[in-house]
Amino acid sequence: MSELLEVRNIHTYIGQFHILQNVSFDVPAQSITVLLGRNGAGKTTTLRTIMGLTPASAGVIRLNGIEIQNRRPYEIAQMGIGFVPDYRAVFRQLTVEENLRLAERKPGDLQRKLGFIFQIFPDLERLYHWPGGQLSGGQQQMLAVARALVPDNHLLLIDEPSEGLAPVIVEQMMEAIRQLSDQTTVLLVEQNFHVASHLADRYVIIEDGRSVHHGQMADLVADRGLITRYLAAA
Repeated sequence: MSELLEVRNIHTYIGQFHILQNVSFDVPAQSITVLLGRNGAGKTTTLRTIMGLTPASAGVIRLNGIEIQNRRPYEIAQMGIGFVPDYRAVFRQLTVEENLRLAERKPGDLQRKLGFIFQIFPDLERLYHWPGGQLSGGQQQMLAVARALVPDNHLLLIDEPSEGLAPVIVEQMMEAIRQLSDQTTVLLVEQNFHVASHLADRYVIIEDGRSVHHGQMADLVADRGLITRYLAAA
């Protein structure tokens, strides 16, 4: 698999705090890669740095070989990266349809993608004309992910897709991410190791703002020592 995203020696500050301190990893095309680590390790900041929301102070980020670390978030989005934050951020007064239409980058995006969106999120077809504020937490998460599918994105950054969801909804979300990975590449942050281990092809462990291990998820699942050292309290 070729590398769709390359992150090299990234440093990121938030105010005076040095959050990311030399983070490096690759995301192969047509794969699901997960960032793992304890709370506060820097996983969400890594996604936000890729998206340009908390710009890197040093290092290089390449999408399809093109450097993006000095671009504005809207420019990075236009290059084909979708971002699903952990707080969902649906427009509560707008319907599901209106939420999705706002995600269009060019006319006709939604119409082209609607069949696929309804295939992986059947609830959204049934609730298409409901206000976002009347959806359950799980349905709002589905809508947040669906919005990132409306434009033609090469890469989806998804932060904590299972957080706060009931187990049955988590299983639905896992199946949805599996299906959408047939269409696009996924980089996600996931605190639930069961979810991560059953979804991801590859993993990256972030510890105290540094990338300390990466590889095939199957190898991590078999390495109880590594899991205990870095993820036992995750």
